[in-house]
Amino acid sequence: MKNNAELQRDVQNAIKWEPLLHAAEIGVTAKDGVITLTGEVDSYAKKIEAETAAKKVIGVKALIEKIEVKFPSKWGKTDSEVVDEVLKALKRSWTVPNNKVTVKVENGWVTLSGELPWNYQREDAKNAIHHLRGVKGVTNSIKIKSESNDEIEQKEVENAIARSWSIDNSDIRVKVSGTTVTLSGIVNSWYEKEEAERIAWKTPGIWHVKNDLAVDYYYAFVN
Repeated sequence: MKNNAELQRDVQNAIKWEPLLHAAEIGVTAKDGVITLTGEVDSYAKKIEAETAAKKVIGVKALIEKIEVKFPSKWGKTDSEVVDEVLKALKRSWTVPNNKVTVKVENGWVTLSGELPWNYQREDAKNAIHHLRGVKGVTNSIKIKSESNDEIEQKEVENAIARSWSIDNSDIRVKVSGTTVTLSGIVNSWYEKEEAERIAWKTPGIWHVKNDLAVDYYYAFVN
């Protein structure tokens, strides 16, 4: 297993490897698999990039993200200007249905709400705006309300996860209750945890996914 110093170094190197983050000052601390990121960046996209890079490092069990987004004065935008840019970006995204997403901006922080039939549309809505100047953060409160009336088959979700090449030697349990799928058990990395949730969300009829998977890198070596 990696000690704290090794994990800290690996996360620091992973962040430095990302081209978008070469000029960014990101502080990294590690304690028992928990990574804390601190510092300041000049775009929300850089904040997301740092978080994503850290999650991909083997041995990371949890992430505490304290990075602040601070824009140079020349990049400053009013909340009204940010709202306008967000609405334009959502309209340009062909996967996000028109007039289904409501936008609120407060001090540069964007909150998305509304209802969409698929999770990929929910994710695309967030991805369409995180690079915009003036956006300091995004809260994605869009709810999924599937148009499918088919019953969710637990075996279908289990088989879909089992087919994924990126999820290996993992102990994942699937429980279906109405329109909710709950994932529990142990996976070897944070990437596997998020990948299992992403696959589960593809099941027709899903409204909610509860991801209770625990990350334990050591589990891969003892099973």
